Amino acid sequence: MGAASWEVRRLAERTPPSRERFVDLLRAVSIVAVVLGHWLATVVGYDAHGELTGRSALPDLPWAQPLTWVVQVMPVFFFVGGYANAVSLAAERRRGGNAAEWLIRRSGRLVPPTTALVLVMGGGALAACLFDADPARVRTVVWLASIPLWFLVAYLMVVVLTPPMHALHRRYGLAVPPVLVGLVAAGDVARLLGHDFWGNGNFLFGWLAVHQMGFAWRDGLLARPRVAVPLLLGGVGALLLLTLAGPYPISMINVPGERLHNMSPPSLALLAVAAAQIGAALLLRDRGERWLRHTRRWTAVVAVNSVIMTIFLWHVSAAILLVAALHVAGVVPTPEAGSAAWLAWRIPLLVLFASVLAPLVAIFGPIETRGARRLGIPVPAGLTRMAARRVVRLWLALAGFAGVAFALLANSLWPSTAPTVSGMPAVALITYLACAAILRLLRSTPPATEDGPRHR
Repeated sequence: MGAASWEVRRLAERTPPSRERFVDLLRAVSIVAVVLGHWLATVVGYDAHGELTGRSALPDLPWAQPLTWVVQVMPVFFFVGGYANAVSLAAERRRGGNAAEWLIRRSGRLVPPTTALVLVMGGGALAACLFDADPARVRTVVWLASIPLWFLVAYLMVVVLTPPMHALHRRYGLAVPPVLVGLVAAGDVARLLGHDFWGNGNFLFGWLAVHQMGFAWRDGLLARPRVAVPLLLGGVGALLLLTLAGPYPISMINVPGERLHNMSPPSLALLAVAAAQIGAALLLRDRGERWLRHTRRWTAVVAVNSVIMTIFLWHVSAAILLVAALHVAGVVPTPEAGSAAWLAWRIPLLVLFASVLAPLVAIFGPIETRGARRLGIPVPAGLTRMAARRVVRLWLALAGFAGVAFALLANSLWPSTAPTVSGMPAVALITYLACAAILRLLRSTPPATEDGPRHR
């Protein structure tokens, strides 16, 4: 821990003056908000058979649903992701790299922390089955622990499409997001007409629209306040119109029983929230940059961002471990959702959840930080890659990302109570491990040049 603290301080002290620190703050805030939201809005109890159950409290808290307009901050994460991906892609090209090498570098930050979670879940499930645990119950626990992975599927696909979408941005600029918003609108119409299948494209089009705005921010096209104020006011106005007069539910987090969900897949209403949040972020940018010039504040932001994927991936597992421990001890708090006792338990539970998550981050966080440090493979000036190997590396990288995304999606869609020996469908687990291995091999193999292999 001492070495990790020293490394964080060193990174904070070496931050170049040109770095947009507010981007890092928004990334940290968005993920921490997701974690706190999951912990705060969960109801734990027992069913008629005495089995532990967990669900969202939102159906029981209609007064809290408008609050999701503020706390549903996944659009902010994709917005800053667009900014950061544009910066890193441009840096890769300045080093003489290409899209394939950029994808390989990005996999070093995203895939290893995910692999750690997958391996631990699989190993734990196998161990439980060896001790005669019910495979269906084991599958339920693994499915719950892997809830964060469904979101990662969408982000992986956005990352894969970053090079061509950035090329579209460089040519057409702010004309691209409205086209994507139009596709989301078409998907919503299909869902309203009962054709849900055709609305699944919104999982991609919606997040791509927000991601493109990050490109525009990086290139200075979202000048403040000339663009920020219309985004904020227009987003709020559209949101009120779509939810109060239109067919969209108020909650930006899925509530069972609603005719149309705003989050899965993203809807026009969620994009209205995204516009308002982007406008607010742009208006706060200058103040945020000044606030982050304080050494301790910036060091804290660097520390959180160094393990941000680990925090996100393991926060549900931390909750499961804590609830399991309380269940064994016979002290699971089960007040009625929305009651005074339930509300009073929120803060103690947050502290307990965080106390369980902290050691998990200490154990698995170094996997993420090592992956971040190894993102770079220096590209000597004046050398060009052999075309054949460049194409092979590109297709292997695409196959690796596609396989990882397919495996995570298959695990999410597989019935949560279907018995599995490893806790995950066999095809999903095998595909994931194989494709993660491909990406690891690509990261460990420097790209070749016509003059021979490059050195690290």
